[in-house]
Amino acid sequence: MSETKDIREIVRKRYAEAATRASAGDYEEAPVVESSCCGPTPVSLTEPLSLTDQQDRVVFGSDLYGAEATGAPEDAVAASLGCGVPTAVADLHDGEVVLDLGSGAGADILISARRVAPGGRAIGLDMTDEMLELARSNAVKAGVDNAEFLKGYLEDIPMPDASVDVVISNCVINLAADKDVVLAEAARVLRHGGRLAFSDVIADEDMDELTRTDMAEWTGCIAGALTAAEFSQALSNAGFTDIEIRPTHRVHTHAQAAIIRASR
Repeated sequence: MSETKDIREIVRKRYAEAATRASAGDYEEAPVVESSCCGPTPVSLTEPLSLTDQQDRVVFGSDLYGAEATGAPEDAVAASLGCGVPTAVADLHDGEVVLDLGSGAGADILISARRVAPGGRAIGLDMTDEMLELARSNAVKAGVDNAEFLKGYLEDIPMPDASVDVVISNCVINLAADKDVVLAEAARVLRHGGRLAFSDVIADEDMDELTRTDMAEWTGCIAGALTAAEFSQALSNAGFTDIEIRPTHRVHTHAQAAIIRASR
């Protein structure tokens, strides 16, 4: 099995378990399971995963949303384990089509769906059946009829060329084995003049080799993260311009969360 498939399967299993727990109403345990896919490992590889840092500041999860959660059901937001809130910087407008890469339980898509109504659509892409089922259930609870959820991979988005106005993502790109392909796919589905708004983890330039090569850390969003320079170059290679990478808060000894924006 290739490295890409190995990483996909590890992430898929973790998110499937997290979705199953969230569907059963176990919102305290679901983030614990999911955080092994995307959660902070504070200082050493042996420390327990947490949604807060050593100063007890929230660095991952639903508490980051605040007022931005308006429009999404509590269940969808509670199941989130993102490192930011991409809808807060996506500058969404009526009538636009939004695509969320790795949409999980659907919080960002349901927020987006209300922002682009009337006339717009919000489309979530996820590879995990259990997460897709949970997201669709959350959409029904929210009474949102302009959101849909597709099964697929970030490296092979099942949508036509130039079919969306905005691509968002929340702490998912770092989990992809081939980020160049993912960003090329994001560029492909964006219309000319379209834009990208991600929240993601950015590695420090001096990240040690042990962290980068440890698979357990990869599925924790850390070892798979690009540096700001690497991310900027990958976006440029994919055809993006007006690239902005703005750090928001530290999530790890060797990494920080950031807002990433660019134009097509």
